[in-house]
Amino acid sequence: MNINRTDALDMVRESISQVIPGAGIAALGPDEAFRDALEMDSLDFLSFVEVLSERSGVRIEDEDTPQLATLSGSADFLVARTG
Repeated sequence: MNINRTDALDMVRESISQVIPGAGIAALGPDEAFRDALEMDSLDFLSFVEVLSERSGVRIEDEDTPQLATLSGSADFLVARTG
């Protein structure tokens, strides 16, 4: 399944919303770190990665997680892995 950048961004936002309902995603900058901006702890971030993997169908390894720290990074990762 190919995922374009717009769909990838939507998928990332939806995944975050599922883990942290009411998170201020609309105000989140494309290169702003989730963990700082949304006060995600390690368990929240791990849950986000799991939800994103399930939604996208992309297997995410531990070594991939640094790429998932921001909206842009997460979207780029999904597009690259599915394209």
